[in-house]
Amino acid sequence: MLQEAVLRAPTSKNSNASQFIFVSDKSVIEKLANCKLTGASALQTATLAVVIHADESQTVAWVEDCSIASILLQITALSLGLGSCWIQIRGRAHSEQKPSETYVKETLNIPEEFRILSIISIGYPQQSIAGRPFTELDFSRIHSDKY
Repeated sequence: MLQEAVLRAPTSKNSNASQFIFVSDKSVIEKLANCKLTGASALQTATLAVVIHADESQTVAWVEDCSIASILLQITALSLGLGSCWIQIRGRAHSEQKPSETYVKETLNIPEEFRILSIISIGYPQQSIAGRPFTELDFSRIHSDKY
């Protein structure tokens, strides 16, 4: 069902440029947990990591397409009783010398022409976090007809 969710994600001009690597090998997931200086700890307990990437030469909307697939994956995981965490890769650093994208490409043998947007960690939630109550939503951010 998770694989179907990402394959059904809409893409700009139906480019279908997004690619997905479903990683279940715990030793590889542990390597991916080192992909950033901070902010990838959710991978340490994940049972699955999904690397969302695309060949940017196929579409200028690769970030948007990969973002849609990422969030659809998270919503589908939630519907299955699973927890997930978006781990941003694009624009992040593995170290002072190496971008996170390069580290993930080297770890998973991803060809150079691909750009990596995110890794979605998926597993069984250790805790349940309540969403923001309706009364705390900031409706001043919504405008009707014009600003």
